[in-house]
Amino acid sequence: MSIAQEMAALGRRARDAARHMAKASPSAKNAALATLAGLLDSRRGDVLRANALDVEAARAAGLDAPRLDRLTLTDRIVDDMIAACRHVAGLPDPVGAMDKQWQRPNGLLVGKMRVPLGVIAMIYEARPNVTIDAAILCLKAGNAVILRGGSEARQSNLALAALLAEALETAGLDRAAAQMVGITDHAAVAELCRLDQYVDVMIPRGGEGLVRAVTEAATMPVLKHFMGVCHAYVDKGADLSMALEIIHNAKVQRPGVCNALECLLVHRDEAGRFLPEVAQKLGSAGVSFRACPLSLPLLGAGARPAAPEDFGHEFHDLVLAVRVVDDMDMALDHIAAYGSHHTEIICTGNHAHAMRFLREADASMVAVNASTRFNDGGQLGLGAEIGISTSKLHAYGPMGVEELTTTKFVVLGSGQVRV
Repeated sequence: MSIAQEMAALGRRARDAARHMAKASPSAKNAALATLAGLLDSRRGDVLRANALDVEAARAAGLDAPRLDRLTLTDRIVDDMIAACRHVAGLPDPVGAMDKQWQRPNGLLVGKMRVPLGVIAMIYEARPNVTIDAAILCLKAGNAVILRGGSEARQSNLALAALLAEALETAGLDRAAAQMVGITDHAAVAELCRLDQYVDVMIPRGGEGLVRAVTEAATMPVLKHFMGVCHAYVDKGADLSMALEIIHNAKVQRPGVCNALECLLVHRDEAGRFLPEVAQKLGSAGVSFRACPLSLPLLGAGARPAAPEDFGHEFHDLVLAVRVVDDMDMALDHIAAYGSHHTEIICTGNHAHAMRFLREADASMVAVNASTRFNDGGQLGLGAEIGISTSKLHAYGPMGVEELTTTKFVVLGSGQVRV
């Protein structure tokens, strides 16, 4: 059987499974998630051993440190996956929920009912925990999911996919509701991108190259988890002690992830006091700086002049671009020019400035006096997330269970006819 034939067969199985998942009871879906949580716990040794094989091979192949970090599973990450299964199981079931209803003058009762998207294909890199996060959200929302992880995580993903299939079968659901593409050949991705007769939505999650390639190749709608060029603006009069802690957390806690801070904008009236503190605190954590001419002399030995390409760049590392700005207008102009619609934050004590920034900064999450690292489904109370959509159709921001459904109009009548 050719790769094209194998992918078409996988798509047909997913389409059939999606019909069964759409009518599955909440109790059956929750039972599958509860069973999966138990399997992740009891079989964690198998999962971690499979992951160790991937990590060893990736290290030998020279995979860079940020991607190695995303590839590596630990007991804590397995515990997080278990907690995500249980949390998502405890969420209200969105399928069949009525978002709103209204009555027309002719007596028709019109409503909008939540329904599954259908078959979701997920193409992602490095992180094997995405296999679980994506699957449990899709299943809870009544969808079938096709998972295609990166070849560097193949052993980890196959081990996790086996647990997913067992959990579905134990709960009396179709094993094909969560299928892993085991073919590492890139031709499999190309074929998956052409399966619009079976796949309703494609979600790429990974580097810029992956997202662009999938977006260009897909013949079905694409929800993009794109670049994370996240900015922080420190306003005139901001609490600089609080701002320093926020900037440190946003850049240093986990620099290789999409919601890490990549560029710091500082009001010129605060730069002389604030930037030397940034240099001391972040510099001691290993951060180097790409600085504009005004910020360069304030950032010490760890700074070098910023090149034009440093602004708008996703470093995935302990590197921070820094620019001094005249005011919030200039900060917002910079964000509009270089941002990626992911996360933007302001540190300010001025309520009017805070509200203006919330309105005008165009990103999937905008925050006042809080770290960029909060743009995450779990941190925002959604449970796990399938990704952070940086496109505005059909979702914007972290995509949880509700974002993996859509709505249809339902009409209840009593014999009305149109005249």
